[in-house]
Amino acid sequence: MSDAATALIAELSARCSFPPAGTEVDCAVSGGPDSLALLVLATEAGCGVTTWHVDHGLRPGSAGEAEVVARAASRWGAAFEARTVRCAPGANLEARAREARYGVLPEGVLTGHTADDQAETVLLNLIRGAGLDGMAGITPARRPLLGLRRHETLALCHAVGLEPVHDPTNLDPAHRRNRIRHELLPLLDDIAERDVVPIIARSAGHFRGWCDFLEKQVAALDPTDARAVAAAPEPLAKLALRRWIQRETGAHHPPDAATVDRVLAVANNHARATEVGRGWRVRRSSQRLGLSR
Repeated sequence: MSDAATALIAELSARCSFPPAGTEVDCAVSGGPDSLALLVLATEAGCGVTTWHVDHGLRPGSAGEAEVVARAASRWGAAFEARTVRCAPGANLEARAREARYGVLPEGVLTGHTADDQAETVLLNLIRGAGLDGMAGITPARRPLLGLRRHETLALCHAVGLEPVHDPTNLDPAHRRNRIRHELLPLLDDIAERDVVPIIARSAGHFRGWCDFLEKQVAALDPTDARAVAAAPEPLAKLALRRWIQRETGAHHPPDAATVDRVLAVANNHARATEVGRGWRVRRSSQRLGLSR
């Protein structure tokens, strides 16, 4: 490895959050620059790495991408596992592909999300009308590269002689994230006359701090105690109800604001019961809130 590559690895590693050397970790590696950088930096951090590649079968030749990842894993002394899932084209393809992918990846797998992904996620959540959780963006847990930029992961791949896989879907304007990446963020840079990704990522960190603080407060509130919920400050009451409903129903996403408002009305005895989606219902009885199908 060249001195320049060694220096770059040291510089980037200082801004990563890998577990201590010797820790066994699983890394999701698609073959793109971010995930290949994840593989390189995880092994350079001294972790025992198992590389996981998932082929969604969505593009011609996608099966060959596993070979790219397998060769990179072998070169960096990592174990390699490949899985195949099938996602039919159609609505919500990104979400369905993500769900299928995580369905075959091991729990706790590390991913190569960067600060650019963080900024895109915050903006996506903003235009969806997300609350505090959404503005906090991507949870730092299992994302050791959140302190890096996308251009840096690409530079690392070039420095160590890895040729990343090119995914043409990353240019498809049919995906909202791509329009934020290629249209909105450059426009914001132009308006702000500066690179806004670090600003948005830093704001997400501030929101994450408030989320963590509120989580500790919520832990002391029993969401099934209608009187306690009604007496609690409204932001805490709503957060407790969101967490409770998502946990008990097994939903992938928390209920929307309108649903939480209806449940809060039940807690305040303004209604006896309300639907919360997916066939679930919240009812108040003897000062207790209960969920049932």
